[in-house]
Amino acid sequence: MKVVQEERPKYNVVRSKRNTADIVLERDGSVVVRAPEWFADDQIEKIIESKLYWIYKNLAEWRDLNSTRVLREYKSGEGFLYLGRSYRLKLVADQEEPLLLKNGRFMLQRALVESGDVEVAKEAFRGYYIKRGRERIRRRVAYFAPKVDVKPREIEVKDVGHRWASCSPLGNLSFHWKCMMAPLGIIDYIIVHELCHFHHLDHTDAFWNEVDKVMPNYRERKEWLRINGAGLDV
Repeated sequence: MKVVQEERPKYNVVRSKRNTADIVLERDGSVVVRAPEWFADDQIEKIIESKLYWIYKNLAEWRDLNSTRVLREYKSGEGFLYLGRSYRLKLVADQEEPLLLKNGRFMLQRALVESGDVEVAKEAFRGYYIKRGRERIRRRVAYFAPKVDVKPREIEVKDVGHRWASCSPLGNLSFHWKCMMAPLGIIDYIIVHELCHFHHLDHTDAFWNEVDKVMPNYRERKEWLRINGAGLDV
């Protein structure tokens, strides 16, 4: 019997000032090896070889989850998420703001849709999430930072690509605007996750122990994000 071997997964390598190497599957399905600066290419290859089953398994799960991704239409009655709840869209003509959440509905300027450029309508949602995110996420960072015993510098909400959030070596935090579509408890998990990276840049047991100190039920929230993350989009 002929054995068909699955194509070896492609991966990117990110080297930084860290002590250990790990493999992560990013939100866009890309495989990333995060390694110390001194790690040689053959060492990275050995790690990939030892984790092939894990990589194939998680890539298969990612494909399954993303095959059911919701494609939203910009028409009255469509549902859009905000803080874990779905709100129906209503197209309106007499409104100065591009987008408002009012009376339990997202009110979108009709002209943005009638222009025929869906990116204009999407930008209205992105702008709304960014504005609200700056207020709420900064408040929650201020609440959790003392619990993690860290002092972040600047906090921004923007498009950070395939990650939910990131922290820079200078102590600046960036959160994806899509976080604002998730329930409050999930946003808190993303915040605590990033704050704990101030102590540990990798995802070793020591890192997860830091997360556990502040959020003992983080595993449930982490799993929710893995399963539902693909649906957090406009």
